Amino acid sequence: MSIIKLAFKNVLARPINLVISVILFALGIGLIGFLLLFQDQIRTKFESNLAGIDLVVGAKGSPLQLILCNMYHIDNPTGNIKIKDASPFFRTNHPVVKKAVPLSLGDNYKTYRIIGTTHEILDLYKAKLVEGKLWDTDLEVVIGKEVAEKGQLKVGDKFNSSHGFTEDVDLAHDEFSFKVTGIVGATGTVLDQLILTNTSSVWLVHEKGADSIVYKTYKEDNTFEGLLKYPDRDITSMLIQYRSKTNYQALNLPRNINENTAMQAASPAFEISKLFNLIGVGTQALKWIGIIIGFVSALSIFLSLYRSLKERKYELALIRAMGANKSKVFWLILLEGLIYTIIGWIVGTLLSHLGMEIMATYLKNDFKYSFTGLTWLKEEWIILGVAIVIGIVSAIIPAYKASKEDIHLTLTER
Repeated sequence: MSIIKLAFKNVLARPINLVISVILFALGIGLIGFLLLFQDQIRTKFESNLAGIDLVVGAKGSPLQLILCNMYHIDNPTGNIKIKDASPFFRTNHPVVKKAVPLSLGDNYKTYRIIGTTHEILDLYKAKLVEGKLWDTDLEVVIGKEVAEKGQLKVGDKFNSSHGFTEDVDLAHDEFSFKVTGIVGATGTVLDQLILTNTSSVWLVHEKGADSIVYKTYKEDNTFEGLLKYPDRDITSMLIQYRSKTNYQALNLPRNINENTAMQAASPAFEISKLFNLIGVGTQALKWIGIIIGFVSALSIFLSLYRSLKERKYELALIRAMGANKSKVFWLILLEGLIYTIIGWIVGTLLSHLGMEIMATYLKNDFKYSFTGLTWLKEEWIILGVAIVIGIVSAIIPAYKASKEDIHLTLTER
């Protein structure tokens, strides 16, 4: 019988020790693995939606709420701003602002948000139409790939919106129907789950039967021409790109807006960094719990192997008497420790991916972003390496002690 088969046989011969050690180790590995999967995917989702946006300008309130609402669409607006207050940023010759994309929120279809904006929003996310054409006038919409698939919509279909950001038949705008004119290809960003239209469509559905505001967006120049005709109307926010991030005026623009206007400016990169720091405190604490569980499991493996030496002294002496040298006995015990930890790593890794896959359903409902447990991180190989080291460290003292046993004395005592 090979030494590997013998090691497996010895481990399986003590099922209670095996189960206890594996469960403890798997819990530590599973917790750390789950946190790595969660952090990696949440960071990827947030960073992919930065879309080169340097500043979000909206109503005063929480800057983080402003970012989460207008860039990630997972919170409520801080309020509205007047077009006349925002109009300076729409100037094509603005010394700091290269592009300003207006957003108007307020309605949804099956919880997918309807956004009043201009065609330039597609450029921010490098999105392309795969079907149909862009909206031209009121109540025409272009939808993201996910909206088309999950909302079961295609070009030419019509639908009614509901007020707010949750589906509610009591808040439906039955007097107006939106028509799908185009579908955007998958971008892997928030755009996949948005319904885009012109700003006046958002105004129209909230005016309860008022005449349509004649307004068109133009793909060429003057993209804000129509909006500027209505200075006293509201929009929710603006997504701004700078001409140069190192420009002195650009560095001072957020402070100038916050101090000298009725609006609020927030930096997406800064606010998301703060959010990750907040999340990091909790995940770091959980990681330490996982490490402590791993340490306890290593101690359990050590005690299991060490305690079993007394029970197996005669067995090990017989192995030596049958021709096995000290080195073989040493490696036998060391392999048993590795088997414990590798089985624990396998079970823990499966638990982390299964847990992420189950959690993905709830995250999808809350954030509308796709999460999955069916992915692999290179850090998981590092965890395997750490598991192997733990197995070696846990078994090295029992292995050394077993190899140094006096076989003649042990056989005589028997």
